[in-house]
Parts: sequence; structure tokens; C-alpha cells
Amino acid sequence: MSLSDDQVRKLALLARLELSDDEVAKVRPQLDDILAFVERLSELDTADVEPMTTALDVANRWRDDVLVPGLSNEQALENAPAHDDSCFLVPPVLGTAAAKK
Repeated sequence: MSLSDDQVRKLALLARLELSDDEVAKVRPQLDDILAFVERLSELDTADVEPMTTALDVANRWRDDVLVPGLSNEQALENAPAHDDSCFLVPPVLGTAAAKK
């Protein structure tokens, strides 16, 4: 399967990439190779292969979920550069309500 330049541009758009014409020409053969490899993989007979999450033979390493005491509000705010009585104070990220009026 060979991709057209328009298909490469569509993939770039979906990936939020801006590609120049030169980059499209450079990426197209690479994508063609990837698709050819995936196509070869789809030819494999996997009927007798058990589904797995990893190729390694490992046991689940999750620890038990144990409730432990956390910081009090005062302890959490103790080293904060700016805070009021109960909250961290941070600079506005999206502007202020006054700036939107």
C-alpha cells in the first residue's frame, strides 16, 4: 500500500503536525514501510496464540492499596511560597475575570 501526499497531509493534520512539501516527500516512504510491515504482520496465523499484555513472563507487581495518613492542611501549606488560610495561591494561568470584561 502506498500513501498519497494528501493522505500523508491528512495524517499530519490528525497528529497536529505541520509538514512542508519536502517533509511530506520524506515521510511518505517511511509511512509506506511501516504500513507494509503491519500488512506483513496481519498475514501471521495467530489462531493458537493466547492473548497477552506483555511478551515477558512476569507476575503482577501491584502493591496492596493501604490507607495511610496524609498531611494536614497546615502541613501541606507550611512550605508553600504563597497561601491564604486554607489554599495554595498561584498566579493566574488563563487571565483574570476583569481582563475578560
